[in-house]
Amino acid sequence: MTWIIFFAVLSTLFAGWRAGRRMRFFLHIFQLEGYKRSAFLQWLFARPLDVLVRRSHQVGLLLLVLAGIGYTVTPFWTTVLLLPLWTVSFVSSKRYRQSREKKPLAYTNRLKRLIGTTGLLALVPVTMGAWWGFHAPGLWGFLPYLGGFFLADLAAPLWVVGASVLLAPLEHYFQVGFKRQARQTLLARPDLKIVAVTGSYGKTSVKFLIAEVLRLRYNVLATPGSYNTPMGICRVVNNQLRPEHQVLVLEMGARFRGDIAELCDLAQPDISVVTSVGVAHLETMGPIEQIALEKSTVISRLNPDGVAVLNADDPRVEAMAQLAPGAVWRVSTGEALAPDLLASEIRYGPDGARFEVRDEAGHEATFQTSLLGRHNVQNILLALAVGRALGLRLRQMTHAVARLQPVAHRLALREENGVTIIDDAFNSNPVGAKNAVEILGQFKSGRRVIVTPGMVELGERQWVENQAFGALIAHHTDLAILVGERQTAPIQDGLKQEGFAGDRLKIVATLFEAQDFLRTYLRPGDVVLYENDLPDQYNES
Repeated sequence: MTWIIFFAVLSTLFAGWRAGRRMRFFLHIFQLEGYKRSAFLQWLFARPLDVLVRRSHQVGLLLLVLAGIGYTVTPFWTTVLLLPLWTVSFVSSKRYRQSREKKPLAYTNRLKRLIGTTGLLALVPVTMGAWWGFHAPGLWGFLPYLGGFFLADLAAPLWVVGASVLLAPLEHYFQVGFKRQARQTLLARPDLKIVAVTGSYGKTSVKFLIAEVLRLRYNVLATPGSYNTPMGICRVVNNQLRPEHQVLVLEMGARFRGDIAELCDLAQPDISVVTSVGVAHLETMGPIEQIALEKSTVISRLNPDGVAVLNADDPRVEAMAQLAPGAVWRVSTGEALAPDLLASEIRYGPDGARFEVRDEAGHEATFQTSLLGRHNVQNILLALAVGRALGLRLRQMTHAVARLQPVAHRLALREENGVTIIDDAFNSNPVGAKNAVEILGQFKSGRRVIVTPGMVELGERQWVENQAFGALIAHHTDLAILVGERQTAPIQDGLKQEGFAGDRLKIVATLFEAQDFLRTYLRPGDVVLYENDLPDQYNES
């Protein structure tokens, strides 16, 4: 009897640990999906046998049923053998490991509320099983008790969704309060210039470039990283904006229709910058015409005397000029007619790029930057246009451009033990990926390696864009390491069409596996491009 109780209690403890581990996993995914139930549910239903009902659940249920049947015949051996076997089979796989998360779970106040509510919901089947078991004869009570833990584990994503529904009114109340506080703070600062930056690509880089240029004359506050949501902007305005700040530079992101309008309601721009319109977030935004319409909101919602700064090399962006209520600055690297800022004689070298800029008044200046790629010249032009709109001179701004450093994970160049690393791991897109691969192809010092999982959120264009990406890789690299067998299928197809296969192609399950391989493969002189790094919710089990 003592052994039976021991094994039953041990199985219960393991079941509870497993259920808690699995709930943490789903809470992490829910956080990565921006606490949006629709996105979380879409992610779940796209992986029914990977995350919803795993093989361990099937085996665990079978063993639990066998334990129930066997208990009527041989209670001792059923409990001593089957329940430990159930425990081992039901202990989760590497899918739920916490040790190698790319973006760790952030224990914010919102998440803590979710953890508490999710845990209470998961206790419902455990409590019911315990109540049922308490009234069952003999040691039969352990089976419904364990069954309660089984249901708590199996329905972990349901508890997360249920907790988010229950907490929705409270979260809405908090968000409304944060937004009200931010609006009041900004309304009390009519002297503050608000610069808004949006676009399919490059907005984070342009935001930091603008801030660096404007610091030549102004006290500037820019949102950190990719703080481009209402709550991210509220956090910066409410906690970091000080009376001495003269300019606030905001990045405005959009995954769904209406996102830009919500952000403009929060902080109406005095200067709006649009970097590009391209195939990004097609799954949530719809066709590219809808993306252009969404991005144009930042121009139509300008203050009455606001200034629009546009990438005139992008026809969809240039067309937004007609929506501007005030002055328009058009920038170009040579493709547009009569821009206000024109970059010419662009030259690249080991130290970056050198180019000439002429402004609307005919003034010219030579700029030198350590940033890589033609798209960065375009980004710098947008920052220069904001500087000109706020009274800075071209020659004055050459000093700021000369000291610019790459934004983290956006074509950042570094060297490790004689190996050149090109870190372009942030949120790849067709334009940026092409640019990065072509830059990799220019290196001749050693073997050229790319590590990539491909591009996502491109809707019906995802296969063809990644296939074209694979074909491009074939012409510029010596080794392609693809992360995720299923995710990179179109890249593999594009590579094979160009005859790129065999020992030049390696497929791994995770970025960590790729890095482990490269530690023994690389030698001085080699060049590695990390192109995109999908967040944890894209991991393949």
